Amino acid sequence: MPLLAGAEPYSGRGDGTGALLCHGFTGSPQSMRPWAEHLAAAGLTVELPRLPGHGTRWQDMRTTTSDHWFAEVENALLRLHRDCDEVFVMGMSLGGCLALRLAAAHPDKVAGVVLVNPSLVLENPLLPLAPLLKWIVPSTKGLAGDIRKPGIEEVGYDRVPTAAAATLPKLWRATRRGIPAITAPILAYRSDEDHVIGPRSLRMLGSKAVTTLTVHTLRHSFHVATLDHDAATIFDGSLAFVREHSRSGEGTNR
Repeated sequence: MPLLAGAEPYSGRGDGTGALLCHGFTGSPQSMRPWAEHLAAAGLTVELPRLPGHGTRWQDMRTTTSDHWFAEVENALLRLHRDCDEVFVMGMSLGGCLALRLAAAHPDKVAGVVLVNPSLVLENPLLPLAPLLKWIVPSTKGLAGDIRKPGIEEVGYDRVPTAAAATLPKLWRATRRGIPAITAPILAYRSDEDHVIGPRSLRMLGSKAVTTLTVHTLRHSFHVATLDHDAATIFDGSLAFVREHSRSGEGTNR
């Protein structure tokens, strides 16, 4: 199945500091591409994979699960770690959840975590019924495109496959259980007006995290903040975070 325009994965070869970027549920690498390019231009070795079932048509997601999505980013982390001295993981929405799970599962391989509007708890009260509803309602209204900045579009699906959504709670539970095991510092960005993810996710993270957690509020962006008015704040802030916590500082001074 052909990819949607802009949904291609991205790689940028730099020096010994790596950054793995994880995009969101029903989205694509397009929403993270400017961020990835910003980090690559600063000298980082960057990987932005496309999650299985994403970036083509929503029907292709129906046979994928949260296990498939995590496996994709975990493989990318292991590849980056082989090539780099250290790796920082970053993610938006579902991608933020995946980044946290990676940090918990591989504390020896993750030097730091950057989150943008992470998804960690149940937001839709009907989601627990999804395993049954998937046989009756194959899809629901899409989530993509929650952007405040005029004229900017997100490449993602206009429908949410119910079967794929039904696997999200398993990922959330596994991620929440692992948060106390995370040793890497965490930098989080939270849009004060987000029509996809509410404030409960970051409150939960703050209640469970035992590592350093810094949270910044984005005043001018909706959910897809990496394409919105505050994008530069995220890009520059994440690079400063890498420079602060990098053991060597290599690849971050161009």
